[in-house]
Amino acid sequence: MNKRGLVWFKNDLRLHDNESLISAQKECKDLVFCYCIEKEEFELLELGFRRKDIIRFKFMEQSVLHLRKNLKDLGGHLIVGESSAKITLPELIKKYDITDVYAEEEYASYETGLVKQVVEASPKVSFHFFWGKTLYHKDDIPFEIAKIPLTSKAYRIPAGSKANPRKTFNRPSKLNAVTGITDHKFPSHELYGFSKHEYDQAAPLMDGGEKAALERLQYYTFKSELLTGYRWSRNKSDGLDYSSKLSPYLALGCISAREIYEKVLAYEADVKKNQSTWWLIFELVWRDYFTFKSMRFGDLVFKTKGYKNKKLEWENDPSKFRKWCQGITGIPFIDAHMRQLNQTGYMSNRGRVNCASYLVHDLKIDWTWGAYYFESKLIDYDVSSNWMNWHMQAFEIWYTNPVHQSNKYHAQDYIRKWIPELSDKNDIEVLIPWMFDIDNYPKPIEVYKKWTRAIGLIQKL
Repeated sequence: MNKRGLVWFKNDLRLHDNESLISAQKECKDLVFCYCIEKEEFELLELGFRRKDIIRFKFMEQSVLHLRKNLKDLGGHLIVGESSAKITLPELIKKYDITDVYAEEEYASYETGLVKQVVEASPKVSFHFFWGKTLYHKDDIPFEIAKIPLTSKAYRIPAGSKANPRKTFNRPSKLNAVTGITDHKFPSHELYGFSKHEYDQAAPLMDGGEKAALERLQYYTFKSELLTGYRWSRNKSDGLDYSSKLSPYLALGCISAREIYEKVLAYEADVKKNQSTWWLIFELVWRDYFTFKSMRFGDLVFKTKGYKNKKLEWENDPSKFRKWCQGITGIPFIDAHMRQLNQTGYMSNRGRVNCASYLVHDLKIDWTWGAYYFESKLIDYDVSSNWMNWHMQAFEIWYTNPVHQSNKYHAQDYIRKWIPELSDKNDIEVLIPWMFDIDNYPKPIEVYKKWTRAIGLIQKL
C-alpha cells in the first residue's frame, strides 16, 4: 500500500459506481484527484462554430464543481487543469511523485489519442483503466467488437439473454487524499474565448452534477412515478416530464447506466412493471449497441460516406445551413426545435429526427455538418449516440415530413413557446404560417410538393 495514486476524472464525474475511484482508494496509500479541460475542444471549426459551445461549457462547469464539492465532503480535493491533460497530468505526476494513475477507459479516436500522449509522457507510471461507459461491460457481451452485428435486433437479443449488467460500486465513505492540496478555482470562460454576455445567457436545460442526476432519477421513478407512462409520452417535445432527462447526466458520467438499471428493477418490483419500464432499459441497451458498433467501425462513422461507404448527392448551401442552425428556415416545427437547442442545449428525440431528416433529405446538406452542430450544442452529447443516430438518419431511416409531424404531435403550443413571432397565431397559422400574411417570420426556404397532403389536412382543422 505504498502507492501514491492520481484519479483522473473525465466523463465519469461521480463518486458512486466509479470503479477507477474505488480501485484507487483500495490500492493506494494516498491520492490526488484531477479533472482536465481540453482547451482545443472550444476552438472554431471550419463550419463557423465551436466544437463545444458555451452551453456545454457551462453544464460541464456545473458538473465538475459538484464533483469537487462531493470530493471535499469526504476529505478530498479537485485539481482542475485549464489547458490539457497532456500538460497537467505530467506536471502533477512529477510534483506529487505519483506511481499509479486511475481513469475510465476510452474508445473513440480523439480520446484514445489524448490518453496515449499522456501515457507516453510518463513511462515510469502505471496506468489503470476501467470500463464504465455502458450497461453491459464490453467483456461480458457475446460478441467480439470486430463482429458486432449490423442490426440492433441481432445484437440486443443475444446480449440480453447471455449478458447481465455488473453490480454497481458503492460510493466511498472516505478518501485517502494527499493532505495540503488546495482546490483550484474553476477556469474562467474567458480563457476559452467566451464573453461574459455569452456565459451569463447560457442556461442549460438541466443543472449539472451527480446530486442533480440522482435526484432526477429518484424523481422520475419513485417520487412522481412518471416512468409508468414513459412509453406513451416519450415522443413529446417540450417540458421536463415527458422523458427521463437522464441523457445529459449519462453523457458526463454524473450517473451510470447500471445505476439507472438497478433503480428501474427496484421500481418494477415495488411500483409497476410494464412496457415503459422495459422501454427505458431498452434505451440503455440501444445506447450500448451504438457504442460497441462505433467501436467496430472507428473513424468511418465520422465520414460523409459512413461505414457503409454510401455516396449521396449533396448541395451543401452554406446559407441554408446557417438558417437551419439559427432556426429561421420558415418551417415552424424545425425552427422551434433548433431554437430550443440553441437556448437550452437540449432537444427531444422527436425534434432530432425531424431536424436531421429536413437537413439531409430536404436541404440536401452533408449530414456530418448537422452532426458537428449537434456536437457543439447538446449537453447530452455522446460521441456514439450522436454520430450513429445521424448516420442512421442519412442512410437507413425513412424520411419524416415536418409539416405532418407538427400536426400529428399537436405542436402548436410548443411552437408558440419557442417562436415568439408566432405566439399570437391560431392553430392553423402557427403550423403553416407561409399560407398567411405574416411579416415578422421568415418565408420557407422551400415548400415541397411532398408536403401538399399534410398542408391540406392542417387547413381543414
